[in-house]
Amino acid sequence: MTDDALAEELDRLLESRLLFPHFQPLVDLERGEIYGYEALIRGPSDSPLAFPDRLFATARACGRLQELELCCRYLSIQRFAELQLDARLFLNVSADLLLNPDYPSGTTLALVNKLGLAPESIVIELSEQQPFHDYALTRQVVNHYRRMGFKVALDDIGSGYSGLRLWLEMTPDYVKLDKHFIHQLERNPLKREFVKAIVSIAEGVGSKLIAEGIETLDELRTIQQMGIAVGQGFLFGRPQQVPELQLAIEHIRYDGQQRQAVMRSGERAGGVRRAIQPVLPDVLLGSVAQLFQDAPELTALPVVERGMPVGIVKRAALLETFSTQYGRALYENKPVRRFMDREPLIVDATLPLEQVSQALTEAEQVDIGDSFIITEDGYYAGLGSVRDVLRKMTELQVQHARYANPLTQLPGNVVLNQEVDGLLRTGADFRVAYCDLNNFKPFNDYYGFARGDQVIQFVGELMVRHCAGRSNLVGHIGGDDFIIIFRENDWRRRLQKALDEFQSSIGHFYDTQDIAAGGIPGRGRDGSHSFFGLLGIAIAVIHPDPMVCANYHDVAELAAEAKHEAKALQQSCIHESRIHLPPHYQLRA
Repeated sequence: MTDDALAEELDRLLESRLLFPHFQPLVDLERGEIYGYEALIRGPSDSPLAFPDRLFATARACGRLQELELCCRYLSIQRFAELQLDARLFLNVSADLLLNPDYPSGTTLALVNKLGLAPESIVIELSEQQPFHDYALTRQVVNHYRRMGFKVALDDIGSGYSGLRLWLEMTPDYVKLDKHFIHQLERNPLKREFVKAIVSIAEGVGSKLIAEGIETLDELRTIQQMGIAVGQGFLFGRPQQVPELQLAIEHIRYDGQQRQAVMRSGERAGGVRRAIQPVLPDVLLGSVAQLFQDAPELTALPVVERGMPVGIVKRAALLETFSTQYGRALYENKPVRRFMDREPLIVDATLPLEQVSQALTEAEQVDIGDSFIITEDGYYAGLGSVRDVLRKMTELQVQHARYANPLTQLPGNVVLNQEVDGLLRTGADFRVAYCDLNNFKPFNDYYGFARGDQVIQFVGELMVRHCAGRSNLVGHIGGDDFIIIFRENDWRRRLQKALDEFQSSIGHFYDTQDIAAGGIPGRGRDGSHSFFGLLGIAIAVIHPDPMVCANYHDVAELAAEAKHEAKALQQSCIHESRIHLPPHYQLRA
């Protein structure tokens, strides 16, 4: 079709508003719920401008991009309101139009208010694929949107011109990671290293990261393991005029060992609790101010009624009020209930510290010196501080870095031993699976350490994806040896799924001729020439008895003995050992 014909078609679509918003879901990967929808526009199915690439390219060539974009935005917001979608709406905005001085200001907010939508539910999504040359002006425009209550997202990070500088200049609420880096992420160690860096930057600057282009469960599980909380892609749903309100796949929520479980035993909100004496709601503010002056270390006081927290009064806010000309005279004889914050952050003492940190991150206007209330069964138990949480989280990260295996970042011997000792002390029912690769040494000798490391990383990711759970722990004790501590009863099903995927995928690590031959040449342990089949996994499972095993040393002996049994079978297998007494007990008997 000629350019003139496309221009006429564009004129027809704009004049008749024959443009149809489609909505693609964004998913909260921690809760397994719909987080929001991205609005995407389509023309009539029989039109040469049915798809957005050609539609917007034609509008740009005709000098009508601004008109098209405003029309799309109006139709998207209007349709979103009609559908009554209880989620966030992500709206695409072109960079060059955003910075155009002739761009009409306030039209989006006026329409949002007219339709009864909350501005904070609207996310203005800026694409990095278009250059932003004037960073100061970009920041000014972005702040203008924020003042109106909108959130801001940076799209396609890693694919365009402006990159990290634009990210740091804008400090967006959301950053969308380009789908190129998500495609087959589980198979590409270079992509994983890049994504890890992006996750680290997002955490540092306070942006929520969104992974685009998720199409497979393997991609989903991999990004969940890396700590990305929101995802988008065909796996969850394609753009539709009337989107599904329920997700199309099950088990999106990931209960695995997020960030790996160095925080498993005892790292709860109660661990940062301070025993601060509370005040009653009717105590006068003058008395509270005196308490603050007598105890300079106090930053806040909880307000408790019949044992339950009803608010919190902050030192800085009260003393600032008293420092004004008539502040003390006006307020010192007022009860604290008239001044307190009635909606403080309240967490249960058993809440994992990582979730406390997340709640603090998501709260509005939280300062490092702020405090929160800790409860037990709903009753006041003490105060925690943001500073203490940050300090503890830093300690845990340092501990994880010290004890994690450097190749897979999975917990090593120290964490696993601590976990086993804790389970034995409490008399818990658990199983330990010892996973060891068959024929790994000849594979490593034949193909080299780099490919061997890729196999080990693949096995680690495989075990986490299939075997990690709310109560299970996957660890890497070195070389090609992995340990899984199971508290959940479906251990056999999980291991079988991991083993099946390993068997179906291991061929990707071999050259074609070696796959055809069914293995590789090599030397045996005695130095003689031999032929070795493809890699396999021998998995030995033990069921330790807390009445017999005194500590992790006993469990380690059991696991090592069971591993020898599994390896003797000389094939991939899940071998449940019947040995219950550690070898040194047997010798003594």
